[in-house]
Amino acid sequence: MQSLVIGLLALAAATADCHKHPNYAPGHDVIVHLFEWKWNDIGDECERFLGPMGFGGVQVSPIQENVIIPKRPWWERYQPISYRFVTRSGNETEFRDMVRRCNAVGVRIYVDALLNHVSADHNFEVNGTGGSWADPATRNYSAIPYTRSDFHPSCALKDFSNPVEVRNCELVGLHDLNQSVEHVRERIVEFMNRAVDAGVAGFRIDAAKHMWPTDLQIIYSRLSNLSPAHGFPPDSRPYIYQEVIDVGGEGVSKFEYNSFGAVTEFRYGAEVTKGMTGNNPLRWFRSIGEDWSMLPRDSALIFIDNHDNQRGSGGGGAVLTYKRPKLYKMAVAFMLAHPYGNPKIMSSFAFDESDQGPPADAQGNLTPPVIRADGSCGGGWVCEHRWRQIYNMVGFRNAVNGSKIDQWWDNWNNQIAFSRGNAGFIAINADNDDLRANIHTGLPAGVYCDVISGSLVNGECSGKTVEVRKDGYAFVEILVEEEDGVLAIHRNAKLNSQPLESELESENMIYSTFRVI
Repeated sequence: MQSLVIGLLALAAATADCHKHPNYAPGHDVIVHLFEWKWNDIGDECERFLGPMGFGGVQVSPIQENVIIPKRPWWERYQPISYRFVTRSGNETEFRDMVRRCNAVGVRIYVDALLNHVSADHNFEVNGTGGSWADPATRNYSAIPYTRSDFHPSCALKDFSNPVEVRNCELVGLHDLNQSVEHVRERIVEFMNRAVDAGVAGFRIDAAKHMWPTDLQIIYSRLSNLSPAHGFPPDSRPYIYQEVIDVGGEGVSKFEYNSFGAVTEFRYGAEVTKGMTGNNPLRWFRSIGEDWSMLPRDSALIFIDNHDNQRGSGGGGAVLTYKRPKLYKMAVAFMLAHPYGNPKIMSSFAFDESDQGPPADAQGNLTPPVIRADGSCGGGWVCEHRWRQIYNMVGFRNAVNGSKIDQWWDNWNNQIAFSRGNAGFIAINADNDDLRANIHTGLPAGVYCDVISGSLVNGECSGKTVEVRKDGYAFVEILVEEEDGVLAIHRNAKLNSQPLESELESENMIYSTFRVI
C-alpha cells in the first residue's frame, strides 16, 4: 500500500510538472537540429553565428555511447549500449564545455535522449578506447548495468495498432527496456540528471510512443531543476518534447503524452508541405493547429522535416526538404511567421542514400562543416540554418513574439499574406501566377527591408525594400520566376529614412479585390 501511495504522489507531481517551457534566453527563439555535429563545432557555431542571430537552442545528436556499425550509418547513434557521454561527436569534457559556451551566448542545448531501448547488435565494436562491454545475447550491459530482468520479454513489434505491443515489444529488434522497473527508472534519471548538471535546457525523448505514459511521468518528475549557475531562472524545469508519431489512426495517440510535456507534431510538416506544393490551398492555413486536430499550441513541437522523415521514414507523410530549396524555404518561413507551436528547423548533411552517415574521414571521424566566405557551408554539410531566408526569419520571429495574426489576406487559393500585430508582415506566393497587390501590412509607415531577399546591415538593405504608406498598405510583388516565393518585413528591419510617400504609377495601383479578414 505504501508503494502505491508513493507512486500516486509521484504521478501527481509529474502531472503538475508540465515541462513545456523551452527555457529560451530573452530575445532568442527557435531550435535548430545540428544533426551529427561534433561538440566543439557546435560551441564554435553558438559563438560565431547562433547567438548573434538570436537562435533559441540546439538539438544535439544522442550523447550516449553507441555501437559502431560497418559503413557508419546515421542510425548507429540510436543504438546505445551505455549512458557514458562518448560518441563520434566527442567525450563528456567536450560536451560540457560546448554546453557552457552555448549558454554563455544565450543558446540552449537539448539532448536527444534514448530511453526506450539498448542495442541488440551481437557483433558491435566498442566506441573508441575504453568502451563499455556488453553481451546483448544475455541482455547483460555491464556499464549501466542492465540485466535480463530490466527488459520486457522478447517479442517482435508487428502490429502498430496494438498499444501494448507498441510499448512492450522490440522496435526494429532493439532490446526493449521496462521503465516500470525501479532500477531502470533510477538509471534513466541518473543519466538525464547528469545532462542537467552539465547545463542542458531539456530533452527530445526518442521513441516516446514506445514507452508507457505513466512511467515517463514518474521519470520526468524526478529530474532536477535547471541550475541558475547555468543561467536559468530559479525553479526552471527541463523542457521535454517527446517523439510520438501520430498522424491519425494510430494505436498510440499523441494526446496521451501532452499533459506532462510537449510532443512532436508530425502532421504539421506534412500539412504545410501540401500547402506549398499546391495540394491544399494556403488560404485555409490561418487556423492551422488545434482547429486541425493538432496538439495544443503550448504542447506542439513543430517542424517541416526532421532527420527521419527527410529520408522518407519516421511518419508524417512526404515532406519538403533541402532538396527542393525554394519550396522548403517558403515552408520554413511560414512556420516561423505563424504563431502556432514551438518551431524546430533542420540543419542537415547532404545525402544520396537513406542510410548514409555524416561527412567523415577514412577512419570514421566526423569532419567539421566548412564555413565559406559567404557564410554558407561546404564539406558535405547543408546547414539550412545558414540560409539567409531561414536565419532572417528567426529574426522575424524574435521581432514579432507576443503578437497575434491581425490582418489576413488571400486570393482564395495559394497566395496569402498576414501581419503579426504591428510588428511584422509576410506574404507568400505558392501559385502559378505572379502576386501583385496592395495589402494592409499592419506596420507603421516607413521603408522596410525585405529580409527574405536581403538583410539590413548598417542601415542599408541588400535586397528589396517595401514602402508602407500612412494607411498601412504596401504594394507587394512576388513574381513566379523570382528566386524566393516569400516577402517578409518587420519592425527591426525598418530603414532609418522617412517614407517616400510617392504616388505609385497607375499601372501598379492594383488594389486587391480579394478578401481581407
